[in-house]
Order: sequence, then C-alpha cells, then structure tokens
Amino acid sequence: MPQEQPTREETIQKRKDFAPRLMELNEKVLFGDIWERPGLSKRDRSLITVARITLSHCPRPREWNQQRRTCRTVHTSGFLCRMAERDDGGQHSHGGLSRKRMITIPTQQTSRQTMMPLLAVCLGYFMTILDVTIVNVALVNIKEQLSANVTGLQWIVDGYALVFASLLLTGGALGDRRGSRTIFLVGFALFTLASTLCSLAPTLLVLQIARAVQGLGAALLVPNSLALLNTIYMDARKRAQAIGIWAAVASMGALSGPLLGGVLVNAFGWRSIFLINLPIGILGFLLTFGCVAPSTPQGGRSLDLPGQVASILALGMLTFALIEGNSLGRLSPLILAAYAGSVLFFLLLLWREKTTSHPMLPLGLFQERTFSAANVVAVCQTFTFMGFLFVMSLFLQQVKHYSPSLTGVALLPSFGCALLATSLSGGLMPRIGAKRVMVIGLLLSALACFGFVLVDAQTSYLLLACLLAVLGFGLAAVLPAMTEAAISQAPRAQSGIASGMLNVSRQVGGVIGVAILGTLVGNQQTFLSGMHLAFVIAGGVLVLALVAAWVFANTTASAAGRDRGR
Repeated sequence: MPQEQPTREETIQKRKDFAPRLMELNEKVLFGDIWERPGLSKRDRSLITVARITLSHCPRPREWNQQRRTCRTVHTSGFLCRMAERDDGGQHSHGGLSRKRMITIPTQQTSRQTMMPLLAVCLGYFMTILDVTIVNVALVNIKEQLSANVTGLQWIVDGYALVFASLLLTGGALGDRRGSRTIFLVGFALFTLASTLCSLAPTLLVLQIARAVQGLGAALLVPNSLALLNTIYMDARKRAQAIGIWAAVASMGALSGPLLGGVLVNAFGWRSIFLINLPIGILGFLLTFGCVAPSTPQGGRSLDLPGQVASILALGMLTFALIEGNSLGRLSPLILAAYAGSVLFFLLLLWREKTTSHPMLPLGLFQERTFSAANVVAVCQTFTFMGFLFVMSLFLQQVKHYSPSLTGVALLPSFGCALLATSLSGGLMPRIGAKRVMVIGLLLSALACFGFVLVDAQTSYLLLACLLAVLGFGLAAVLPAMTEAAISQAPRAQSGIASGMLNVSRQVGGVIGVAILGTLVGNQQTFLSGMHLAFVIAGGVLVLALVAAWVFANTTASAAGRDRGR
C-alpha cells in the first residue's frame, strides 16, 4: 500500500517545528560543504534536506532576515526559500540545486544584485531634481507661446514644489506601509505620465495641473529612493558609498538642468524639457520592476490624514495669497481670507500634531535648539536658491536678451562652484564644525545677494559671473553642514523622520521664495528695481538664517543629542 502523502498544512507546520533546530544548525555550519562538516547528525541533515534552507543571502535583500539568517519569504506555495549560492560565488538560484551545491555564508553580494537597483534608484532621484532647475530656462519661451504672465509662470514652478513639499512625509509613510518598491514604481509611473501631459499641454492651466501631478510623483520617489538603498545594501560601508553616489546624482541633476534645458528649448521648444523625462522614466520603471526586490511592508508610521490635509491647506493658501496678491490686490477680501485661512490651518496643524498619538511632524524634535536652527537655515537657504534661479533666468533672457542655451551657460559659475563647495564643506566640517561652515556659507551668500543690487542691463558678464559663483558656493556650502547639524541632534530612532522634516523645510522655503521674489519682478517696466528689491530681501533672509545658526546651533552636542534618544 503506497504511503499517504502529507497535506500542505502538515508540511508547513512540520517546517515551523523545525525552525528552532535550524537556527541552531546555522550557528554550527560556517564554511565549506555542510554535508561533510563533522558534528551533524543524520537527523540534522534530514532537517536541512526537508526545509531546504541555506545560509546564503537571498537575491531579494529586503526579504532576507540577516539576524536569523533565513529568507522570510515563501517563494513557492508551501515551501520556504531554498536559495543557495553556487560554489564559485557567482550566481544565485531559488531552487533546483543539489545538496552538495548548498554552501554557507557568502562574503559579498554580486555586483548585478546591487548596481542595477542602484541605477534604478538614482534615475528616479535624478529626474525629480532635474525638473527643479530645467524648467526655469524655459519660462520665457512658455510665456511667449502660452500667453502667460509672471503669475502664471510662478504657478508652473510652485505647483510642482507645493505638492512635493506637502506630500513628502506622506510619501515616506506610504512606503513603510505598502512597501518602498511599490510606492517607488507608482511614483515613476505618475511622474512619467505627468511629464507626457506637460509636453502636450494645450493651455497654461493644463500645464500647471500636470506640474502638480509631477510634484506628487516626486513626493513618492524621493523618500522611497533612500529607503530602497537601505534595503539593497546590507553592508554599512557599501551603503554609505551608494548614498554618496545617490547624493552626487542630485548635484548632477541640478547642474545639468539649465544646460540641458537651454539646448533643448533652443532646438525643439519648451515642450522638449518634459519629453526628456519619458526615456528616463520608462527605463527607471523597468529597472525597478525587474531588478529591485519586492519590499515587505513594515507597518511603519500612521498616515495622519487630518494633519496632512491641514498642512496642504495652510501652505497652499499662503502660496495663493503671495502669488495672486500682485494681480488681485494685497488688501482684496480674497487675499486677506487666504492669509487668515493659512494661519488658521497652521494652528490646527500644530494642535493636531501635539494631541495625536501618531503625529506626521513630531513637534518634540523642535525642542532641540540646533535642530530648530537647522530647519530655519533650510527654509532660508532654499528660499534664496529657488527665488534666485527664477528671477535670474528671467533677467538673463528678458533684460540681457540671452537665448535659453546661453542662459544655461551663463548660470554655470553658480552651479560649478556649488559642486566645489559641497565637496569642500564635507572636509571642513570635521575641522571647524558644522556651525562655522554654515555661518561662512550664509555670510558669503548674503554678501553676493546684496552685490546683485549693482547689476543692471549694462553690467559686464565678468562681474555677474563673480556674483553667481560666490552665491552658488555659499548656498551649497550650507547644505551638508545644516544636514549634519540637524541629523546629529535628532534621537537615533528618529533620524529618518528628522531628515524628512529637513527636506520638507527646504521645499517650503523654495515655494515661498518663488512666490515672494517672483512677484517683485512681475512688471516688465519695473523689472530691475523689483529684482534689486528681491535680492535685498533674499540677503536679509540669509542674515536671519546666519543669526539663527550662530545663536542657536550647537554642533558640539551631537553625541549628547543622540544619547538622549537611545
């Protein structure tokens, strides 16, 4: 009589019963052929044979439990992961290998396991940063072809930044709850589709809406790109290298935006700056789908929908009042109502975050003076950068009558010195401290802003290039220093949310900068006087940041700040 086969449920239960013994075996078996290792009884070998577990890393790194040294996923119905690494250490497989091919702990992940996912993650981040700077050199061309005024151009820039800033923390929380890879793919799809809609936009309103959808895609891409790096690279040293590459991609995106945008607008018109996202988005989506392991939802943070709605309405009403006040009148009932609504929803946001058990913005972090000062610096730094880029792009094309491609080249001193400052800032911080680096960068930036008061239509490009170089160098030097100051003072368990809040502060600063400084250059007849006032305001904002950094930042307390959070 043939032996009765166990049911699927019985097989799964049997393997669960084997788990404690298998963990003990994992401690015994270190190197070599496990079937020839001494000290393994016949029953022990049988357990490994039945459960089909090895000590190799799973090619799906998010699913590999490093602590228990087992794969957490049932890859085929009723069977635990039976992945093994070949004897030559080259390829991995999820089954079909003979017992003698099953070996022990690998020393490294293969390059294909890490390089292609890294490329996918960097493409997503590159695309979002590229769109921040590339659109500015196309503004005059958009203004001419879609009959837009400066207010309409402000919404093209701020529509993207507003949604990006408002939903950045929510994008990270969704990645925790639904899986970073899934949300990253959704972000890629949204950003690519929105870019297509931007390129086909028949009216200014459609373009503005499509830019807002791009901002939503960016809010899903950016936080989850960093989360995916943390799961792809399990080795701390390689993870640090990958994050360095990821950060360098941001600099490349910012630098290439004006250059690439100028060439594309000159050759094909403003629609081409959005079409460039299609091959990048499609390639990134396919690489993510094919090479990045599915992420396991972690439960993570609550979405805090009431807080999210309050933050969107507060920032949205403030942006509306600042941008539309120029055309509707600063004291018109609608603008005053928008200001009042912004204050009301901001107070509701503070009340909500203080009373809820799962806040979107843990207000307790702001009790640390250095963290608060770093966020003030972040707002002021990006306020100046985004406002400067908007105003200077219009000045070079409308007043100096540069072509879009020449405008991109003219902005090179600013972005080139920014790259130099980023590398130098990292080397200076261990020597003189992040606080002093911030102060030096803010001082240089403020002096450059005040120097732009001397610029007019007849100013030589040599003077203009010097001011651009100093401003770009100073603003870029501030960025790594303020990031280090903020993260070092946050409790270790909240370093992720602290980084997210710093990014939100930067995006909010950019939204307000374009809204305020862009409004001042809305009239072509008074453009130069408006530009001078804009740079005086930007310089004053940087002085405010300098005072906040000098008085409140205390970078020597980083270790204590971390210890308090342990």
